[in-house]
Amino acid sequence: MKFNVSSTTLFAQLQSVSRVIASKNNKLPILDNILFDLEGQTLTLSASDEETTIRTSLEVENAEGAGKVAFDAKLLLGTLREFPEQPLTFTIDEQNFGLNITSANGIYSFIGVNGSEFPAMPEIAGESNRFEIAEGTLLNAINKTLFCAADDELRQVMNGLFFDLTPEQFTLVATDAHRLVRYTNTTAHTDAPASFILPKKPALLLKNVLSKDDAKAEVVFSQKNARFTFGTTTIVCRLIDGRYPNYNGVIPQNNQNKVIIDRQMFANACKRVAVFAHTGTSLLKLTLSPDSLNISAQDISFYTSAEETLSCNYDGAHMSIGFKAPFLIELLNNIDSNEVMLELADPARAGLILPMENAENENLLMLLMPLLLQD
Repeated sequence: MKFNVSSTTLFAQLQSVSRVIASKNNKLPILDNILFDLEGQTLTLSASDEETTIRTSLEVENAEGAGKVAFDAKLLLGTLREFPEQPLTFTIDEQNFGLNITSANGIYSFIGVNGSEFPAMPEIAGESNRFEIAEGTLLNAINKTLFCAADDELRQVMNGLFFDLTPEQFTLVATDAHRLVRYTNTTAHTDAPASFILPKKPALLLKNVLSKDDAKAEVVFSQKNARFTFGTTTIVCRLIDGRYPNYNGVIPQNNQNKVIIDRQMFANACKRVAVFAHTGTSLLKLTLSPDSLNISAQDISFYTSAEETLSCNYDGAHMSIGFKAPFLIELLNNIDSNEVMLELADPARAGLILPMENAENENLLMLLMPLLLQD
């Protein structure tokens, strides 16, 4: 086999598929490799960790022959990483799977393995559901929720993103039991209610390879697997089995205390005051008074404290509530709106953080559990 290809184009595609390869592979040695499948003028690249498989294709020039050969991912990426943009010639011996990469200034040679040993991409078997969604919308949904997914060995269902679909809308949810994000969009839906839990790793992979444009991505899922197809890329992954918590049931309703405040000003003040918070609890105390929000923190062990008072739109009762600083700051940083609304009921119930402006067809809600105040 033989073909010519742009060094930068091939490197970008190899980088995308290599993200799925496990750093510590104790399963199949061939999973340390990337599969090259040449057919006509199309080169298809595949990589897998058994639970998630990604496949993408690109056009090459002057292709001769056809076949499948797998090459070590680290060696490929290490070889191509430092090349400036230039054409490369790949020559593959179909007998011993040897590879010669010829550049303008040199030749690089190593041995691959038989591509027929590479695991096939899993099929979506049994009863399945399907929906289409714009790549940019799916990317935005993942960006707004993935940071909130848990890392809990005892509750695996919390370690992924919950896709909840109805004939009216698409909802993506993530929670670690301390905070929750619910993203809703009305441009995607299924014919009948359906749901699945996507593991964190394929979600992160999608985050890295999805584009921001309006091109459609197709999602097909069954009880065990999901397949995402967009552009020239396909990702198939195993789903998390289990029942996701009733996320709507934990969202407090009829919160009488509502604060409207500039998001960036609020986030920056929290960052400054959080430096003085107790290292064990990272507690920020928010005290609400008419048209003002006081943010305070202290660490009695080191005799340090700080507070700032910000102007806001609030005409409710005087109250104080505590939140974990890193969680509050991260939620604020993942909202695009210039202003946010805090909806609070009492110091013992979860607070809601809502953008004052949502993009068309979407709705974002963030929830944060409070910390107990000592005073």
